[in-house]
Amino acid sequence: MDMRRGGWLLLLVGALLAFWALLAGPGILLGVDLGKWGTALLVTVAWVSMYAVSRMPMGEAERGLSPGEWKAWVGTAFMLVATGYFLAKSQVFVAGPAWDNPDARAVGRNLVLLLVAWSVLTGVLGARWKGRVQEDERDREIEKQAAGWGRSALTFCLIGLAVMLAFSPADRLAWATHFMIANLLVFALMWGWLCEYAATALMYWKDRRGTQA
Repeated sequence: MDMRRGGWLLLLVGALLAFWALLAGPGILLGVDLGKWGTALLVTVAWVSMYAVSRMPMGEAERGLSPGEWKAWVGTAFMLVATGYFLAKSQVFVAGPAWDNPDARAVGRNLVLLLVAWSVLTGVLGARWKGRVQEDERDREIEKQAAGWGRSALTFCLIGLAVMLAFSPADRLAWATHFMIANLLVFALMWGWLCEYAATALMYWKDRRGTQA
């Protein structure tokens, strides 16, 4: 195994540890806040990966993937982590609004850090392809279809939330505080974006497979 392959394997292990800390691990381990630790590790992995990709010769990193497909896969990965993290920690939003809820503030802070890391990585990938055609008719058609999937996912989630709140007995909605409902609406947006990015990535993959066949 060469150093380059070993380095990517190390980054993969780091990413898996970060996912465990964010999604599956306990909130506190040996006095350490795993949410902060996992977020910091995930951001570090993203930055190192970004640097490694930026240093690769043009053509080696792409391997036939268009700029739009790269962005779609990166967006899918980050939205999957953010959505999973939100669901895993959703119970903290029941306790009360953010100013009286340190756990909710911590979750919000970690989500913002993920968003910042994603934005920076997307910007670096965009700079890598500066001067190259990044969008054509195929890209626009895929984006149009994927946007439809995203809207459908958002609509389905909002309708499900409305039906649940309208038809559930009041004694079973003690958890549905104003703060919790507000965060569920944010989750609906995240779910719509996740479905849109995933649909975009899969459409690019399917189109590329068809072209290579």
